[in-house]
Amino acid sequence: MRRRRFVDINVVPFIDIVLVLLVIVLATATFVVKNELPVDLPKSGSQSKIPPKSISVTIDKEGKYFFEKQPVTLKELKARLNRLDPLKDLITLNADQKSQFQKFVTVVDILKKKGFKKISIITSQ
Repeated sequence: MRRRRFVDINVVPFIDIVLVLLVIVLATATFVVKNELPVDLPKSGSQSKIPPKSISVTIDKEGKYFFEKQPVTLKELKARLNRLDPLKDLITLNADQKSQFQKFVTVVDILKKKGFKKISIITSQ
């Protein structure tokens, strides 16, 4: 019995696998982009990184409130913020630059009354 020398590799299965992985990555990346809220953030000169375990509160340009990307009323927002721990939880506040400043002040007032110490205001640079 003679052994044949290994000269060539069939690369077609490898190409199939790479194409399937590419389709999965592209489909996931498109989904992630569509999941964001359209908020035009105000400009700022300072910059720091946002911790990944923060809880986001968003105010869009029409003045609608969002808690973790879910639309809520002001009453529901108060109730959800009251359930959080003011010493441990980090709140990130995203406010559209065209939203009413009073909406922003209302949310900050709720957070201060509850005693939150870790509040970040998100801006663009």
